[in-house]
Amino acid sequence: TDDAKLSQNLKVKLKSSDSKRVVYSKESPAIRWIGVLVWPGMLLVPILLSSPRSSIQYNVIFPPEWYEDENTSDRPSTLGLFLGILAVIVGQIGVLIYFFLHSHQILHNGIPIQVKGAPKYVWSDGLRTHLSQPEGFLVLGSYLSGTWMFRLMPSSFYSFSGEIDWVKLFCSLVLQDFVQYVMHRFEHCISVEFYRLSHKPHHLFTNPKLFDAFNGSLPDTIVMILIPLYITAWCIPCNVWTYMAFGSIYANWLTLIHSEYPLPWDKFFRKIGFGTSGDHHVHHKFFTFNFGHLFLWFDRVGGTYRSPEQFPRVFTSAA
Repeated sequence: TDDAKLSQNLKVKLKSSDSKRVVYSKESPAIRWIGVLVWPGMLLVPILLSSPRSSIQYNVIFPPEWYEDENTSDRPSTLGLFLGILAVIVGQIGVLIYFFLHSHQILHNGIPIQVKGAPKYVWSDGLRTHLSQPEGFLVLGSYLSGTWMFRLMPSSFYSFSGEIDWVKLFCSLVLQDFVQYVMHRFEHCISVEFYRLSHKPHHLFTNPKLFDAFNGSLPDTIVMILIPLYITAWCIPCNVWTYMAFGSIYANWLTLIHSEYPLPWDKFFRKIGFGTSGDHHVHHKFFTFNFGHLFLWFDRVGGTYRSPEQFPRVFTSAA
């Protein structure tokens, strides 16, 4: 029967995937872990410019009038804004270089997350689409510029004193994802019409690729990204270095969880409740599970978490 043929094909694909994964693991057990360098890369700008042990600390390379902000003028210095955007760009460059090597089977064996295979596309076209999405970097850049230049952020955000506050950084990521989780469920549940106008465009991708991360709609970006960002900023005021570290990790992690290929840290991340590309694929495939992005904790508490391992007919064992 057709069902029997489909089942057999799926078993062959899964067996083939497992076989390739084992061979790759024996041939090159460590090279795929080169990708972990993308994580410190996201923090490169704030760490180098804020650390007193750095030879390029901000107060060495910039004149005082560029960073000494006493909240006395209508418009703040643009240095913090520029460095914040630069931090995201540097992190994104690292992610894209790594993903090129990963997706071209230089650092990875080519096994996709979904049994049906990874989406087929020209890499340069995908990159161009990713960088030109108005709902992504353009809207986020406008939000950052507007809230910064009109002093709509807590006064501490304009302070260059100190270094990255790691506790506040982590708490900001958790709170951001919690509010985003709530807004995400809200978009799915409030009404069919609102869902159609806001989040549905992003759900056209039931087998997403990394370049689909910010491909959606303006209402979706406002509700699920900008509102949580603004709430988080006022709930956890921090200095400029913590703010730019948070922004870079958040934007680049959101990009990574849309990868069509599993990432080497995914299994470990899932064990400690951090979001992975496989877990986010579950949401894109079934819509009713895994509303969190950076963390799995809220789905687990809310009863909406499902692991890709629970759907062996849909996801490979590498997911």
